[in-house]
Amino acid sequence: MLDIRLIREDPEGVRRALEARGIRADDIVDEVLGLERTRREAITEVNELKARRNEVSKAIGERKRTGEDTSDMIVEMRAVGGDIERLDGKVSEVEARLDEILHALPNPPLPEVPAGDAVSNRIVKEWGEKAVFSFDPRPHWEIGEELGILDLTRGARISGSGFPVLRGAGARLQRGLIDWMLTSHSEGSGYVELRVPYLVTSATLTGTGQLPKFADESYAVERDDLWLIPTAEVPVTNLHRDELLTGEELPLRYTAYSPCFRREAGAAGKDTRGLLRVHQFDKVELVRYERPERSREGLEELTREAEGLLEALGIPYRRVLLAAGDLGFSSAMTYDLEIWAPGVEQWLEVSSCSTFTDFQARRANLRFRPGPGEKPEFVHTLNGSALALPRLVAALLENFQQEDGSVILPEAIRPHVGMDRLVPGGD
Repeated sequence: MLDIRLIREDPEGVRRALEARGIRADDIVDEVLGLERTRREAITEVNELKARRNEVSKAIGERKRTGEDTSDMIVEMRAVGGDIERLDGKVSEVEARLDEILHALPNPPLPEVPAGDAVSNRIVKEWGEKAVFSFDPRPHWEIGEELGILDLTRGARISGSGFPVLRGAGARLQRGLIDWMLTSHSEGSGYVELRVPYLVTSATLTGTGQLPKFADESYAVERDDLWLIPTAEVPVTNLHRDELLTGEELPLRYTAYSPCFRREAGAAGKDTRGLLRVHQFDKVELVRYERPERSREGLEELTREAEGLLEALGIPYRRVLLAAGDLGFSSAMTYDLEIWAPGVEQWLEVSSCSTFTDFQARRANLRFRPGPGEKPEFVHTLNGSALALPRLVAALLENFQQEDGSVILPEAIRPHVGMDRLVPGGD
């Protein structure tokens, strides 16, 4: 959520930042400034009336002690009380509207984020060489079905499209990848591993910015006011909601595996085959709480941690700096990591690494005290996928497929999967 002081002190800067995201901001900023002015004026008037009420109340007490008539003062106080009640209602109404507007505004992009929409995204790094095959590489759904590890038909029969079933060695591969990633982050990078709930409250989804904007893209359990999580970022970021941390506790770094649930898979029928767009998928997430002065540096570190996994697997990837119009609602700056999948001849996003500055922290009330006696500040939150599984599995099958139908597994994951290759007819 935006700091209203930022809008009050730099309205032109906020206008420019929102317009970089493609939002016509003049009317919005003007309304916020008008509401804030009305709120402050009403609060000032209320405080003056309350001071008058206190003053007259003392005078009434003094008159009563001397037997003087107080009826005129009592009439005045009734009128003052009515005015205070009216103004308090006005303040509440204005604050509710301000809260509604501020919760609907996205995070302003950092200055280095390019303007424009997705066509303005910048490739800032490329790693690895695309595999060269002596045969025509096949898409992962053909490879997976021949190996007997991917069952799209039965998954659709159970739950509808977008809910694949992995079986045998495919399930082992996915479980091994999750174990490898969690071990890499917790033992190699110092993250604390968490096991989090997969159902969260509306307040929790609001804290990270999924509500109210993305309610239609989420799965709800209305009877209990609970939502299936779209990513482990949601419960992990809210772990310290409404707490006041100490400066010594920062940075906090957490990693968590979770299934993820999203309605929006398969936009307009695009990329709906195989594992490219699904409603339920597995992902390992990284979340950081950083001091404000370290959030930008933390983004580079977090992105490198995700890239390190791709390099260990030997999959070609590229780092893409998203333009302002392509940023997620809560993000101030995002790098997407895309891996090459030769069977479908596409770059597939497997990680999105973002700094949210203090945007989520304001919504979730995530604060820290920099030092003894110092004024509390909002932490800066960051998160990144490290990594999302469906497209990673798809790219593994497509990059390391062999002409005989087998798939050689990268050495880094063999101890976790318990095999060095996938073969047709295997378990």
